[in-house]
Amino acid sequence: MIAFIAAVIFLLITPGPGVLTTAGIGAAYGFRSGLGFIAGLCIGGFLVMIAVITGVAAIVFTVPWLRWILLIASAAYLLFLAYRVATAGSRVGFINPGKPLGFWNGLMLQPINPKAYVVASTLFSGFPILPDSLLWETVIKLVVFNLIWIPIHLIWLWAGVQLHELNVQQHVQRRINIGMALAMVVVVVLALLALD
Repeated sequence: MIAFIAAVIFLLITPGPGVLTTAGIGAAYGFRSGLGFIAGLCIGGFLVMIAVITGVAAIVFTVPWLRWILLIASAAYLLFLAYRVATAGSRVGFINPGKPLGFWNGLMLQPINPKAYVVASTLFSGFPILPDSLLWETVIKLVVFNLIWIPIHLIWLWAGVQLHELNVQQHVQRRINIGMALAMVVVVVLALLALD
Protein backbone atom coordinates (compact mmCIF):
# COMPACT_ATOMS: atom_id res chain seq x y z
CA MET A 1 0.00 0.00 0.00
CA ILE A 2 2.86 2.41 0.78
CA ALA A 3 4.34 1.86 -2.70
CA PHE A 4 0.91 2.53 -4.25
CA ILE A 5 0.47 5.75 -2.24
CA ALA A 6 3.97 6.93 -3.19
CA ALA A 7 3.29 6.16 -6.86
CA VAL A 8 0.01 8.11 -6.76
CA ILE A 9 1.71 11.12 -5.19
CA PHE A 10 4.64 11.16 -7.61
CA LEU A 11 2.45 10.60 -10.66
CA LEU A 12 0.05 13.37 -9.62
CA ILE A 13 2.47 16.10 -8.55
CA THR A 14 4.10 16.16 -11.97
CA PRO A 15 2.50 18.87 -14.05
CA GLY A 16 0.06 17.71 -16.66
CA PRO A 17 -2.67 19.50 -18.55
CA GLY A 18 -5.22 19.06 -15.76
CA VAL A 19 -3.18 20.58 -12.97
CA LEU A 20 -1.70 23.32 -15.16
CA THR A 21 -5.16 24.35 -16.31
CA THR A 22 -6.43 24.15 -12.73
CA ALA A 23 -3.64 26.46 -11.58
CA GLY A 24 -4.39 28.77 -14.49
CA ILE A 25 -8.02 29.06 -13.50
CA GLY A 26 -6.93 29.89 -9.97
CA ALA A 27 -4.50 32.53 -11.24
CA ALA A 28 -7.03 34.10 -13.59
CA TYR A 29 -10.32 33.77 -11.71
CA GLY A 30 -9.74 32.75 -8.12
CA PHE A 31 -10.31 29.66 -6.02
CA ARG A 32 -14.10 29.29 -6.29
CA SER A 33 -14.07 29.43 -10.08
CA GLY A 34 -11.80 26.38 -10.24
CA LEU A 35 -13.94 24.08 -8.10
CA GLY A 36 -16.34 23.15 -10.92
CA PHE A 37 -13.43 22.42 -13.24
CA ILE A 38 -11.85 20.17 -10.59
CA ALA A 39 -15.16 18.32 -10.18
CA GLY A 40 -15.24 17.73 -13.95
CA LEU A 41 -11.63 16.54 -13.92
CA CYS A 42 -12.46 14.15 -11.08
CA ILE A 43 -15.45 12.60 -12.89
CA GLY A 44 -13.54 12.51 -16.19
CA GLY A 45 -10.59 10.86 -14.47
CA PHE A 46 -12.90 8.29 -12.92
CA LEU A 47 -14.31 7.48 -16.36
CA VAL A 48 -10.79 7.05 -17.76
CA MET A 49 -9.93 4.74 -14.86
CA ILE A 50 -13.06 2.66 -15.47
CA ALA A 51 -12.15 2.45 -19.18
CA VAL A 52 -8.65 1.23 -18.22
CA ILE A 53 -9.83 -1.17 -15.50
CA THR A 54 -12.52 -2.77 -17.68
CA GLY A 55 -10.24 -3.05 -20.69
CA VAL A 56 -12.30 -0.73 -22.90
CA ALA A 57 -9.29 1.58 -23.32
CA ALA A 58 -7.11 -1.41 -24.28
CA ILE A 59 -9.65 -2.47 -26.90
CA VAL A 60 -9.86 1.04 -28.34
CA PHE A 61 -6.08 1.33 -28.44
CA THR A 62 -5.81 -1.97 -30.37
CA VAL A 63 -7.55 -0.33 -33.35
CA PRO A 64 -4.45 1.20 -34.98
CA TRP A 65 -6.10 4.02 -36.92
CA LEU A 66 -8.31 5.07 -33.97
CA ARG A 67 -5.39 4.89 -31.57
CA TRP A 68 -3.32 7.19 -33.78
CA ILE A 69 -6.16 9.64 -34.35
CA LEU A 70 -6.71 9.92 -30.59
CA LEU A 71 -2.99 10.17 -29.96
CA ILE A 72 -2.46 12.87 -32.59
CA ALA A 73 -5.48 14.86 -31.35
CA SER A 74 -4.29 14.62 -27.74
CA ALA A 75 -0.69 15.50 -28.57
CA ALA A 76 -1.77 18.42 -30.78
CA TYR A 77 -4.04 19.83 -28.09
CA LEU A 78 -1.41 19.49 -25.38
CA LEU A 79 1.30 21.01 -27.59
CA PHE A 80 -1.08 23.89 -28.36
CA LEU A 81 -1.55 24.44 -24.61
CA ALA A 82 2.24 24.30 -24.13
CA TYR A 83 2.68 26.87 -26.90
CA ARG A 84 0.08 29.15 -25.28
CA VAL A 85 1.88 28.88 -21.95
CA ALA A 86 5.39 29.44 -23.39
CA THR A 87 4.36 32.48 -25.45
CA ALA A 88 2.40 34.23 -22.75
CA GLY A 89 5.12 36.89 -22.57
CA SER A 90 5.72 38.57 -19.24
CA ARG A 91 2.51 37.29 -17.67
CA VAL A 92 2.54 34.00 -15.85
CA GLY A 93 1.08 32.00 -18.65
CA PHE A 94 -1.26 29.39 -17.32
CA ILE A 95 -4.26 28.82 -19.52
CA ASN A 96 -6.22 32.07 -19.45
CA PRO A 97 -9.51 31.74 -21.34
CA GLY A 98 -12.01 34.61 -21.61
CA LYS A 99 -14.14 33.04 -18.90
CA PRO A 100 -13.41 30.32 -16.35
CA LEU A 101 -13.42 26.76 -17.59
CA GLY A 102 -16.13 24.84 -15.78
CA PHE A 103 -17.29 21.31 -15.03
CA TRP A 104 -17.80 20.21 -18.67
CA ASN A 105 -14.37 21.47 -19.69
CA GLY A 106 -12.76 19.44 -16.91
CA LEU A 107 -14.84 16.39 -17.79
CA MET A 108 -13.88 16.59 -21.47
CA LEU A 109 -10.18 17.18 -20.82
CA GLN A 110 -9.52 13.83 -19.14
CA PRO A 111 -10.46 11.50 -22.04
CA ILE A 112 -7.98 13.30 -24.33
CA ASN A 113 -5.31 13.58 -21.64
CA PRO A 114 -2.67 10.92 -22.33
CA LYS A 115 -1.29 11.30 -18.82
CA ALA A 116 -4.65 10.15 -17.40
CA TYR A 117 -4.33 6.82 -19.24
CA VAL A 118 -0.68 6.39 -18.27
CA VAL A 119 -1.47 7.04 -14.60
CA ALA A 120 -4.51 4.74 -14.57
CA SER A 121 -2.67 1.94 -16.39
CA THR A 122 0.31 2.20 -14.09
CA LEU A 123 -1.68 2.25 -10.87
CA PHE A 124 -4.28 -0.38 -11.69
CA SER A 125 -2.04 -2.89 -13.47
CA GLY A 126 0.64 -2.81 -10.79
CA PHE A 127 0.97 -2.45 -7.04
CA PRO A 128 -1.04 -5.48 -5.91
CA ILE A 129 -2.78 -4.86 -2.60
CA LEU A 130 -5.32 -7.70 -2.41
CA PRO A 131 -4.32 -10.20 -5.10
CA ASP A 132 -7.13 -12.58 -4.11
CA SER A 133 -9.87 -9.96 -4.53
CA LEU A 134 -9.62 -7.82 -7.63
CA LEU A 135 -12.90 -6.05 -6.85
CA TRP A 136 -11.86 -4.90 -3.37
CA GLU A 137 -8.36 -4.02 -4.55
CA THR A 138 -9.88 -1.83 -7.26
CA VAL A 139 -12.27 -0.16 -4.81
CA ILE A 140 -9.46 0.51 -2.32
CA LYS A 141 -7.21 1.92 -5.05
CA LEU A 142 -9.99 4.19 -6.32
CA VAL A 143 -10.69 5.52 -2.82
CA VAL A 144 -7.03 6.03 -1.93
CA PHE A 145 -6.32 7.61 -5.32
CA ASN A 146 -9.12 10.17 -4.88
CA LEU A 147 -8.12 10.90 -1.28
CA ILE A 148 -4.79 12.03 -2.72
CA TRP A 149 -5.96 13.36 -6.13
CA ILE A 150 -8.51 15.86 -4.80
CA PRO A 151 -6.21 17.62 -2.30
CA ILE A 152 -3.37 17.79 -4.83
CA HIS A 153 -5.64 19.51 -7.37
CA LEU A 154 -6.93 21.88 -4.69
CA ILE A 155 -3.31 22.72 -3.85
CA TRP A 156 -2.59 23.47 -7.53
CA LEU A 157 -5.68 25.70 -7.64
CA TRP A 158 -4.51 27.50 -4.50
CA ALA A 159 -0.99 27.81 -5.98
CA GLY A 160 -2.44 29.53 -9.02
CA VAL A 161 -4.30 31.98 -6.79
CA GLN A 162 -1.11 32.66 -4.80
CA LEU A 163 1.01 33.09 -7.92
CA HIS A 164 -1.44 35.65 -9.24
CA GLU A 165 -1.01 37.66 -6.04
CA LEU A 166 2.81 37.69 -6.27
CA ASN A 167 4.62 40.56 -7.92
CA VAL A 168 7.09 38.43 -9.91
CA GLN A 169 9.72 40.07 -12.11
CA GLN A 170 9.27 39.79 -15.87
CA HIS A 171 12.24 37.48 -16.54
CA VAL A 172 11.16 35.15 -13.72
CA GLN A 173 7.64 35.00 -15.15
CA ARG A 174 9.04 34.13 -18.58
CA ARG A 175 11.11 31.30 -17.05
CA ILE A 176 8.05 29.97 -15.23
CA ASN A 177 6.12 30.00 -18.51
CA ILE A 178 8.83 28.13 -20.38
CA GLY A 179 9.25 25.64 -17.53
CA MET A 180 5.51 24.87 -17.50
CA ALA A 181 5.46 24.53 -21.29
CA LEU A 182 8.41 22.13 -21.22
CA ALA A 183 6.66 20.09 -18.52
CA MET A 184 3.63 19.73 -20.80
CA VAL A 185 5.86 18.69 -23.71
CA VAL A 186 7.44 16.04 -21.45
CA VAL A 187 3.93 14.74 -20.67
CA VAL A 188 3.28 14.42 -24.42
CA VAL A 189 6.60 12.63 -25.01
CA LEU A 190 6.01 10.23 -22.10
CA ALA A 191 2.52 9.49 -23.37
CA LEU A 192 3.86 8.77 -26.85
CA LEU A 193 6.50 6.44 -25.41
CA ALA A 194 3.98 4.67 -23.17
CA LEU A 195 1.56 4.00 -26.02
CA ASP A 196 4.15 2.46 -28.35
